[in-house]
Order: sequence, then structure tokens, then C-alpha cells
Amino acid sequence: MDTINLQFVRPDRVLYQGEVAGLTLVTPSGELGVWPQHDPQVVALGFGEVRLNMLEEKGGGIVSVMVSGGYAEIENDNVIILADSACRADQIEVEAVRSTREAAMADLAFLDNDDSRRAYYENKIRWCDLLLKHALEEEEL
Repeated sequence: MDTINLQFVRPDRVLYQGEVAGLTLVTPSGELGVWPQHDPQVVALGFGEVRLNMLEEKGGGIVSVMVSGGYAEIENDNVIILADSACRADQIEVEAVRSTREAAMADLAFLDNDDSRRAYYENKIRWCDLLLKHALEEEEL
């Protein structure tokens, strides 16, 4: 069986390293399916969900990881994902995310419209919104 050797990295640690059957990347222009023997490519990551198709011998199923930007390098059966931010969907702590969002909103409220720090807080709020939306959708299922 053909597999993909995946290394999924975020700035503070390796999130996942090992083999997967395939994966679906989120890009600014839509989703990109990646399977063994994929053509070499470097793609930008968007805000959204990356889905890892796990091997049957590792329990199978799909592992969802939320990302906020970064890049993925695809080279035949090897994929390296360098995510700006990444969190496994099953590890989202809703109350912690809500608290972080509220703090970012409060900090943003004190900044002038032309303050360059606004982009940092706006991005943080967008990240929190993505995590909350996904977590709340999962609760409804």
C-alpha cells in the first residue's frame, strides 16, 4: 500500500510525524487532495481544516487539524506542513479560546485605527473564531 510520509509542524513543536494514507489541505483558493505519488508542489495554506486520512493499521479514520496559514511542500510521497498556527480539532478547549478571543477584543479596542498592532489582534480573533466555529459545529453533530 502506498503511503505518504507526513511531517506537520507548527512554530512551537511537531504536531504529527508519520505515515498517512492521504490528506486534504486547505488553501486560499480551496481544498487540495494529496495522495501518494503526488506531483511536486508548494502551496500556501489558508484558514480552515486540514484532514489527515489515517492508515487502517493506525486506527483509520480522519484526523482534523485547524490551521491559520503557512505552507505545505509536496514531493511525491513526502509532505511537510509548516503551519503558522495549528490545533487538532478534537483538542480545542472552547472556554480557553473564548477567553483568548475576549482578551484580544479588549486589547484591539484600545488601539488607534492606524496602529500596526491591529493586524496581530485581528488575526488572533479570526483564529479564535475559526476554532470556535469548528468546535460548535462538532458539538451539534
